[in-house]
Amino acid sequence: MSAADGTPMQQLQKRGRHKIFLGYAPGVGKTYTMLAEAHRRVARGEDVVIGIVETHGRTEVAKLIEGLEQIPRKQIAYRGSTFEEMDTAAVIARHPQWVLVDELAHTNIPGTNHAKRWQSVLEILDAGINVISTVNVQHFASLNDTVYEITGVRVRETLPDSILDNADEVVLVDLTPAALLNRLRRGDVYALAKVPTALQNFFRPGNLGALRELALRKTAEEVDEQLRAYMEEQRIAEAWRTRERVVICVTPSVKSSKLISRGYQIARRMNGIFWTVYVRTPGSMLPPREEAALQELFELTRNLGGEMVELEGESVSDAIIRFAAEQQATTIVMGQSIRTRLEEILRGNIIARIMRQAKNVDVLVVAGTEGE
Repeated sequence: MSAADGTPMQQLQKRGRHKIFLGYAPGVGKTYTMLAEAHRRVARGEDVVIGIVETHGRTEVAKLIEGLEQIPRKQIAYRGSTFEEMDTAAVIARHPQWVLVDELAHTNIPGTNHAKRWQSVLEILDAGINVISTVNVQHFASLNDTVYEITGVRVRETLPDSILDNADEVVLVDLTPAALLNRLRRGDVYALAKVPTALQNFFRPGNLGALRELALRKTAEEVDEQLRAYMEEQRIAEAWRTRERVVICVTPSVKSSKLISRGYQIARRMNGIFWTVYVRTPGSMLPPREEAALQELFELTRNLGGEMVELEGESVSDAIIRFAAEQQATTIVMGQSIRTRLEEILRGNIIARIMRQAKNVDVLVVAGTEGE
């Protein structure tokens, strides 16, 4: 079907709007809040359906599902069992005004069109359907190392920060740690049998307080971004003529992911850009394990919206200094050196050399990582 000028109708279709309810832990009320809004929209005459909502045995959530149209889930056979996932094709075929999609970071069962639920959401948005979704802050890729340091738990299901950055509206669903712990002890979050283990692990008061602060900061960043966009659109004053330009120097080690997260956060706060840089000695070959680690670092960089750069040079410091000057970098992020004193005397201290020679550039040395 085409428009009057011959343009295919699908090209005229506007992308759907995306509203995200953001929390810091299971049980803060994201799904409940999403469903409550859905009922208000239906009462106003809007067309709202449930793509997928997980109750996890919570009676309050189950009650709110009642009265809302649900798209039947797709049945998928996998390793002798049958699983249910959101039927993305059915959602698009139904083409409602709004669709509810719980738990954006969820990993789909093999056999679905997309590996991750957030990828299904992108397809739905591209079809011109508005989406209301939920996610916890610990699932964003840039915070993965930070969350691990706080909780001791490595979150395996992650999604790119761009999903939040590109959302049209982000709403923080907040609850004090004390109130959340009360809900947990009452059995409102998990079954009572699971509560003692949860209290000893993820749901320790210190963990919850730190995660709540991360969620507050992440929401504040989104508010700042919206304000900046508005000021630029309206040409208010002549602010933000310059951008933070961050060069992140990595070695082929998984520990370098911490450097990328830190550099990304610096660039993000100032609406800046960043590069992940690795310097390879001419003719050198990395062992397969290190080469794989390097590719993982570059993949993380792509997911966070940065640019990966591999330089070649006999001198690591000279290559970094030259690249930083060419890109007019404002900050260089490096890992703490693990060389012995003798090695530094024989080969020189790369960090010290860069700090001496890099002009008008801040050098941030992150502890707990391998810098050389």
